[in-house]
Amino acid sequence: MHFPIESVRSAYPALADGHAYLDGAAGTQVPQAVIDAIAGAYRAGLGNVGGAFPASHRSDAIVAACRAAVADLVGGHPDGVILGPNMTTLTYRLAGALSREWGPGDEVVLSRLDHDANVRPWVQTGATIRWAEADPVTGELPVEQYRELIGERTRLVAVTAASNVLGTRPDVAAITALAHRAGALTYVDGVHATAHGPVDMRALGADFYATSAYKWSGPHIGTVVADPALLETVRPDKLASSSDTVPERFERGTAAFADLAGVTAAVDHLAALAPGTGTRRERLLASMTAAEEHELALFGVLLAGLETMPHVTVYGKPARRTATAYFTVAGRTPLEVAEHLAARGVNVWNGHNYAWELTAVLGIRDAGSAVRAGLVHYNDRSDVDRLLEGVAGMG
Repeated sequence: MHFPIESVRSAYPALADGHAYLDGAAGTQVPQAVIDAIAGAYRAGLGNVGGAFPASHRSDAIVAACRAAVADLVGGHPDGVILGPNMTTLTYRLAGALSREWGPGDEVVLSRLDHDANVRPWVQTGATIRWAEADPVTGELPVEQYRELIGERTRLVAVTAASNVLGTRPDVAAITALAHRAGALTYVDGVHATAHGPVDMRALGADFYATSAYKWSGPHIGTVVADPALLETVRPDKLASSSDTVPERFERGTAAFADLAGVTAAVDHLAALAPGTGTRRERLLASMTAAEEHELALFGVLLAGLETMPHVTVYGKPARRTATAYFTVAGRTPLEVAEHLAARGVNVWNGHNYAWELTAVLGIRDAGSAVRAGLVHYNDRSDVDRLLEGVAGMG
């Protein structure tokens, strides 16, 4: 499918500054439609939910539309969409609620590949932790090790759908199948993966699927999606006076209603990245498939270019990945590389990027970690060429 990159880029006002935005793995720019939706919600007038007046009704409608949009994006149910400020906050909230039912000796299986937001909340529950190791050369997360790690005391398996620095896409469905066979729950971090292709949380076997809208052209809103029936069995800490219904019981305090309108607009934008018809869910699957093909085609150029440079070390060689590169330049710190590129209008990240366990496995955590350059659907060949020219000039 032809991907209309020119029209996609024209939807993003921020791109007019001429910079190559290769920092999308830490947060994307937003299209005009999202800006308009947020401004429009404020302009129309908003009230808190549950009131008897029109401004409150508008907020009620915004929340319902947001839940439906997120459900379409990930293949979940609207009544199972928990909304909050970010994935980390929600994961801590759910870790606290789920672990309330665990006892001494109960186990959680974590991976060294994961972002720390899908590691530390579980470690801090006090459960016994069993570690799945990432291969330091390939960046893969071998499934076979889970057969030994998961047992009768396993209560939860937390795993990423894509590494936020190496781009590795583990075989999540195989891992979750092993977890379910043992009666354990699964918590899948889809923050990085959701921006880079179609998502079906049921096919992944995710009991809980976490994602953040600011990684896929939306505002700073996080969400965790689960089966509403499962959420009915989980009792989080909450105010005595607040709603005990699902999913509201997991949502502390007043929501950022205008931002929720922006989330819906972002999902609608993703559904229209490439031409298509059908339901929003069907259009999302087709559109995100086309976006992934576009990203990976560009990434082939980026990766080949970096790998031909003798002064560059690229980490990870996973078989399935997102368009995300993690590399170092000989004789330069990651910060120096990022500053060199920034001076040339190329935005990249340096550091551990919260891949705390993985950067230790790679042996680079205490040396400033590495440089991360990630492609999203609005990047084009000129962005890649500018990055490669900038890095080549450091040899």
